[in-house]
Amino acid sequence: MKQLFRVLVLLTLFAGMTCRAEAGELTIAAAADLKFALTEIAGTFRAEHPNDKVDVIFGSSGKFHTQIQNGAPFDLFFSADIAYPRELRDKGLAATPPKLYAIGRIVLWSLKPELAKLPLKSLPASPAIRKFAIASPDHAPYGRRAQEALQHEGVWDAMKPKLVLGENIAHTSQYVDSGAAEAGIIALSLVKGPALAGKGAWTLIPAEWHAPLEQAYVITTRAKDNPLAAAFANYMETPAARAVMRRYGFVLPGE
Repeated sequence: MKQLFRVLVLLTLFAGMTCRAEAGELTIAAAADLKFALTEIAGTFRAEHPNDKVDVIFGSSGKFHTQIQNGAPFDLFFSADIAYPRELRDKGLAATPPKLYAIGRIVLWSLKPELAKLPLKSLPASPAIRKFAIASPDHAPYGRRAQEALQHEGVWDAMKPKLVLGENIAHTSQYVDSGAAEAGIIALSLVKGPALAGKGAWTLIPAEWHAPLEQAYVITTRAKDNPLAAAFANYMETPAARAVMRRYGFVLPGE
């Protein structure tokens, strides 16, 4: 009986060691517009992979692109602009071709509903808008699309003295939310998120006023043999994950 007990203990210990050995780790770099959508998706993914560690870091797509080239330990890169994953693939830093996962939209948003309804053409002359927030066009795709929309309406140069530039689109929304800017152009996915839902008002900017916000991801070469990276990529294709993305205002491939 004692011998049987010892065998059972050893088997239990071995099983526990095997589970720990097989536990995976995954670090995801994701564009700031995905803060709420991908946090929710990663939460349900973790529930299905309780033994694995999944970390998601949000920030500027352009800065993540640079960091990956400099050896940053990211396994998956969800960019707000497909151009960055394409370049990583061309440079041999991505193990997979860029996969389009969504098309983003931009909105004019303000805590003061009347300012959110102003035509972009009238922004430079409006005395109610002293500061106007957009993400930095130098490294934030949503900032470039905001610039393009303002250029489309012929007011980019006139708006430059009023601009405050966010590090990424989430940082940009904080400028408006804090009152540091009276209005701004931010991601639809953020105004639909829990932090901003019900605050102020927003107006969708026509998609034809700027280049498409084609958002794509890649598995990096660092994670080419990481099955958890492939599993998360596949999970993004599931009805559950797509439903979350749709709820935050993203246009999905094939829809």
